[in-house]
Amino acid sequence: MELEASLDWLSLSMTPGLGSRLTGKLLRHFGSPANVFRASLTQLEACQLPSVPARAIHAKQAHKDAEEELSRARALGCRLLNWDEPEYPQRLLEIYDPPPLLYVRGDAGVLNRHSISMVGTRRPTPYGNQVAEKLGHDLAARGLSIVSGMARGIDSLAHQGAVRAPNGAPVGVLGTGVDVIYPKENKKLFAEVEKRGALISEFPLGTHPAPENFPIRNRVVAGMSLGIIVVQGAQYSGSLITARLGMEFGREVYGIPGNVTVDVSFAPNQMIKQGAKLVTSWEDVVEELPTEIRAELFPVEKTTSAERARLFEESLSPMEKTIFNLLGTDETIHIDELVERAELNSSEVLAALCQMEMKGMVRQMPGKQFLKILL
Repeated sequence: MELEASLDWLSLSMTPGLGSRLTGKLLRHFGSPANVFRASLTQLEACQLPSVPARAIHAKQAHKDAEEELSRARALGCRLLNWDEPEYPQRLLEIYDPPPLLYVRGDAGVLNRHSISMVGTRRPTPYGNQVAEKLGHDLAARGLSIVSGMARGIDSLAHQGAVRAPNGAPVGVLGTGVDVIYPKENKKLFAEVEKRGALISEFPLGTHPAPENFPIRNRVVAGMSLGIIVVQGAQYSGSLITARLGMEFGREVYGIPGNVTVDVSFAPNQMIKQGAKLVTSWEDVVEELPTEIRAELFPVEKTTSAERARLFEESLSPMEKTIFNLLGTDETIHIDELVERAELNSSEVLAALCQMEMKGMVRQMPGKQFLKILL
């Protein structure tokens, strides 16, 4: 849709006193923005519209501002995407108050990819940093778009991981205008997300960060995706609010378990207690997705089991191969027995086990017992 055709949509979104909920109510009643502006004052007030926005619509008060906004959007190379267009994120239409108009920088085509939202504290621990970036990368590498709020901390780290994936197409949902970089240190990351995926906002150009904008933004983060992963967050954090919105919207909610003595572990641990899926790797996320989506993301491989086993064996270092062959799938082996049977020192065995555990090859059980994972 050309920018000029968005004038009525933009005029409606910029009308004083109208939020997304009232705008949506008018659009559903009258059918289109053009019909809203053709309505009489009596018809508008019959929709239980407050007097101020009703008179502003009737007088087309926002049209001049909308024309200027269109000019700025054109100069910025920004797309205005309304909810009648096929590129509009269709899952977002399932929530009770989707934004009627989105500003988009980057590729609007990624907005309907299967996606997972990742949220968390702006002040993560080193553990949170590592988990957010690795999980963002691993999920993006499997074809899922990573959606987050572009805030410092977990949001940024999830996107940093996603842009490292060869086919990563992250979506940054902003609590500012799409022309406002916040926080400033994310300038390079903003450019990467726009290049690989998209930056979106429902706020007019030039909107600067304000506390009231971020809860509004969070409903979009929760509504766009198949599910929400809470990495770290304190008791009264925005990430906890976003996860609860996800539950209201019928989305899957996941939690990264954390140290109970650390404040930022409260949100994910609380969500897990309330029924969220406990996540330690990307597989835990994917196995909760609908069967048809898993089949689309992971088509059945044509290689035989023997070929897969051979390729797996070739990927192991000699030390990893020795230790892996000593492990069983049914009975655990203690670290001390592994050291003795492998004829290696304990530090070498521990380092190799740690690497294989991160690759999803082995699993550590209580008491420093280890199992081989069937591939």
